[in-house]
Amino acid sequence: MSIAYLEPLGRAWERMKQALFRPFDLHKWFVVGFNAFLAGLADGHNGGGGGRGGRHASFREFLDFPGRAWAWLNAHPAWFAVIVFVAAAALVVGVVLLWLSSRGKFMFLANVVQNRAEVAKPWREYRREADSLFLWRLVFSLVVVAFFVAFAVFFFATARELYEESPGHHVPVSYFVGLGLIFLVLIVVSGFISLFLDSFVVPLMYKERVTAGDGWRRFLALLGQHPFAFILYGLLMLGLILLFVAAVLVAGIITCCIGWVLLVIPYIGTVVTLPVWYTFRAFSLEFMAQFGPEYAVAPSPAAPPGPQAA
Repeated sequence: MSIAYLEPLGRAWERMKQALFRPFDLHKWFVVGFNAFLAGLADGHNGGGGGRGGRHASFREFLDFPGRAWAWLNAHPAWFAVIVFVAAAALVVGVVLLWLSSRGKFMFLANVVQNRAEVAKPWREYRREADSLFLWRLVFSLVVVAFFVAFAVFFFATARELYEESPGHHVPVSYFVGLGLIFLVLIVVSGFISLFLDSFVVPLMYKERVTAGDGWRRFLALLGQHPFAFILYGLLMLGLILLFVAAVLVAGIITCCIGWVLLVIPYIGTVVTLPVWYTFRAFSLEFMAQFGPEYAVAPSPAAPPGPQAA
């Protein structure tokens, strides 16, 4: 089976142009942009001294930071309570945003698939699937946070031990290389899981009206048959995102930062860049449709009406 990449991207681009520019409807932009905004809600030094001893002191202070921070918190219980309260409030806000984002992903997907501009209907219609997605993402987020916390604890504990036991107070370079590779693997794996969830599992949940677990089972069966095709898809998406970021930087410079001001305004920034998010959303649908009709989520866009016969 020959897997194409640029052709699905071209079809996604044409789908975006037909939906957003033929004809141009500002009301549609704001409605679909609102859904895209909801969908993306939850997605949002060790300096060296001049001398050798200064570098050692700085690194030692860095390794001692967790202990010093804990001692400071114990010595300032009022601040400890404030920090705990702020952390708890941030956690609650994060969970709410994750829930809204899970609803928004199905709302935005429904608008792209059906070429419509609706909010209330997809909000109600895909409530069950969105709640399942929310629970899956919540558990996944907690697991990822636990992994990175464990990684940080392991780093400070082992690095301090190596530092103390080394005659010259050195931590081997191989130690940092090994931990760096582990950290990179964690980033890559969690990134691919998030990408595959949004790009393919959510559309399969939408198409089959199933839970997140069932959506993953359907996708993993396909991934097992074509692993390299989906890895290349992820690398292409990374390249497209970097290209988009570069375009934003250039646009901000050309407009004397006015473009950047628009992009940082919540919701407005999503509306301004809606063609990009619409194309990305349609690209995953067009890419997955290559693997058979059972993976086709969006119907082919209707051709523009031809001239009327006299």
